[in-house]
Amino acid sequence: MPPRQKLLAKTTASTAELDLILRAEHSDPFHVLGAHPVEVQGKPAIAIRAFLPDAVSLQAIRVFEPHGVYPFVRIHAEGFFEAVVPGEWQIFPYHLRARNAQGVEWEFEDPYRFPPVLADFDLHLLSEGTHRGAYEKLGAHVRELQGVRGVVFAVWAPNAQRVSVVGDFNLWDGRRHPMRVRGGSGIWELFIPGLDEGEIYKFEIKGRGSEVPVLKADPFGFYSELRPNTASIVYDIHRYQWNDQAWMAERAQRQALNVPISVYEVHLGSWMRTPEANAVLNYRDLAQRLAEYVQKMGFTHIELMPVTEHPLDESWGYQTTGYFAPTSRHGKPEDFMFFVDYLHQHGIGVILDWVPAHFPGDAHGLAHFDGSFLYDHADPRRGEQKDWGTRVFNFGRTEVRSFLWNSALFWLDHYHADGLRVDAVASMLYLDYSRQPGEWIPNQYGGNEDLDAIDFIKRFNEIVHQEHPGVLTIAEESTAWTGVSRPTYLGGLGFSLKWNMGWMHDMLLYFSKDPIHRRFHHNSLTFSLLYAFTENFVLVLSHDEVVHGKRSLLAKMPGDMWQQFANLRSLYAFMFTHPGKKMLFMGGEFGQWIEWVSNQSLDWNLLEYEPHQKLQHLVAELNRLYRSEAALHEVDFEYTGFEWVDFHDVDRSVIVFLRWSRDRSRHVVVACNFTPAPRYGYRIGVPEASFYREILNTDAVEFGGSGITNSPGQQPIYQPWQNQPFCAELTLPPLGVAILRPDR
Repeated sequence: MPPRQKLLAKTTASTAELDLILRAEHSDPFHVLGAHPVEVQGKPAIAIRAFLPDAVSLQAIRVFEPHGVYPFVRIHAEGFFEAVVPGEWQIFPYHLRARNAQGVEWEFEDPYRFPPVLADFDLHLLSEGTHRGAYEKLGAHVRELQGVRGVVFAVWAPNAQRVSVVGDFNLWDGRRHPMRVRGGSGIWELFIPGLDEGEIYKFEIKGRGSEVPVLKADPFGFYSELRPNTASIVYDIHRYQWNDQAWMAERAQRQALNVPISVYEVHLGSWMRTPEANAVLNYRDLAQRLAEYVQKMGFTHIELMPVTEHPLDESWGYQTTGYFAPTSRHGKPEDFMFFVDYLHQHGIGVILDWVPAHFPGDAHGLAHFDGSFLYDHADPRRGEQKDWGTRVFNFGRTEVRSFLWNSALFWLDHYHADGLRVDAVASMLYLDYSRQPGEWIPNQYGGNEDLDAIDFIKRFNEIVHQEHPGVLTIAEESTAWTGVSRPTYLGGLGFSLKWNMGWMHDMLLYFSKDPIHRRFHHNSLTFSLLYAFTENFVLVLSHDEVVHGKRSLLAKMPGDMWQQFANLRSLYAFMFTHPGKKMLFMGGEFGQWIEWVSNQSLDWNLLEYEPHQKLQHLVAELNRLYRSEAALHEVDFEYTGFEWVDFHDVDRSVIVFLRWSRDRSRHVVVACNFTPAPRYGYRIGVPEASFYREILNTDAVEFGGSGITNSPGQQPIYQPWQNQPFCAELTLPPLGVAILRPDR
């Protein structure tokens, strides 16, 4: 730093501390700035000090005393001023009046005359990591203090030498609003009077031993500038009036394990765009269009790929920088509240993807936040995720765990989210995830389990389910880890549901095969039933399977165009009748031909063509059937809800099974023929003598099929068959699925 300039006048302040203020390195500017009792020539006085670089003169105006005007002396050319009020021993309220070189005057409140804002108890809980409302204390909040309206800023940066709030309001000059650190908590705070909602700001942080400060977005910021800008914006998230009381009262029942849950996975930036400019829609437009469409299609929920703020569109939101901010790409936080509220009012649940596994290394984000490895590990064998070029959270650090737990609670508290799907759980569980020997550090017992992350996940699930009963937590976990969706008191991780990644892999492998070869892969079709009841599974056909050269679902199917549609219809029917909740990525419901592209709309024009219209109609009918038939959703996670009739017909690629309701008073028969040859007079065993009415056939003309059905149904005969007391002869449609139910 250049040598300190000579003082222009005497000051009651320590010249060493004055120097720290001028260099913006003081960790407690309140010790110097503001009003302080002093002695001048052995007599009491009040010294008021201020740093205002663009002022040429300054006055302190005593509140309630019109004649109490005290001029300041310019102590230093950089803009340090001091006024000494003799004969006073008690600090009094005041505000400041300044004049610049152009003769412009303005009055303002002095930030350094206000007391600390955060209570000691809050600091204790924040340091302990047990504060369930940390987002109400840290970040930026509009408050009224001593009758003065302004914004309270608070940030955790324990290894910083100095932290300042900067923005347009102070010309991004870190010397003007340095914050004070609150003891050993590592939390810095400052109340800046006169500021209000809409102010753009960042924290300017100078690490210990660092000469150059860095600008960081607020980790607890509620709203951010639209990319490529990266500053945080002061926003009041408390004024929105919710109208989803009926949904919230019924939510726990709507999301129980014995009810239908059919999820439509959506990327808001590409579900639908304006056709003229290829521009993204705002949250309010999306709410109305999605609600209408999802209701028409019969899905119970939508799942949003991350709406947490992120700098790079191509990350799809999975590289989060704003863990408390919905992305500004589609509007303001209040607009996103309207989005959730509107869907709730139309009976649709909203699940959010949430990414606690890792974060990007962007300069304005969490990486090297206070000049140290604060949120992540310093050792690259723990702190670096090479697959994604990101940083791994340090789950062993109390404040980091609290930050993430509070993020989860925040979306449930303030945005009424109905569930959180936790991304990349496998990368959290294993220390050697995607690492070669020598690139990872074993745990204290020599194993590859990340014990800190496991404990974090368990506590996350316990806290969420305790604070918000009925909310779903869903794991994207691709390994054979046991008990992912089992309660923590039984040794599980505590998730409500787990994505069935194995089922997705096996089904897409099977259905991509030419039907003539499927008899060699029959085990791929049936293997999932060996483990179907070990977890609370969601059957998923997600965005991950229609990108990066994997082709769309329709394009994966073999054969000519008719066979491709028929194969996809049979895949969907098998999915909706197989045990487990359901999830389908957008575009799959009407047969998108091309892979998903995140910067353009789905090909809605395909619905001008009959095959796509009829596929969409089938998905809507499958959802209707799934929701109306108790046997298809009441017992998804126990073997009593499923019964094989025949899985031995390998050569003809036929399987037949039953789904049962909880009380076994109702059942459906599902017969699948995964070859293009129709099977006439195909005998199957059934448990009742009642007339079996066909309630859905994927080969029906209304779905784009050839019309080979069993309409209206079949009457069984009294002959035991396939371990059932009766049998019926069906016509199995080509590349089709027939679903029948006994008349009562």
